[in-house]
Amino acid sequence: METPLSLLRRPDPGALSAAQLEQLRKFKIQTRIANEKYLRTHKEVEWLISGFFREIFLKRPDNILEFAADYFTDPRLPSKIHMQLIKDKKVA
Repeated sequence: METPLSLLRRPDPGALSAAQLEQLRKFKIQTRIANEKYLRTHKEVEWLISGFFREIFLKRPDNILEFAADYFTDPRLPSKIHMQLIKDKKVA
């Protein structure tokens, strides 16, 4: 019978090699950079998220999932975001 320590010493067939780990690390960095560039060019995403959190903190709903569904399906949401983007451009 194998002991837990002997199980730890066996090579893990699912483990990544050093080259694969380096490739994964580079992929993660590239993905983060791409995501950051996307978010910087799409201010509406920032307004969607910050508006959602602001409403959660103000209203403190018991059912977050139902609140989120109502918030993101509100037919007035696109115009709210559009107006905020216009305000942003005037300030800048």
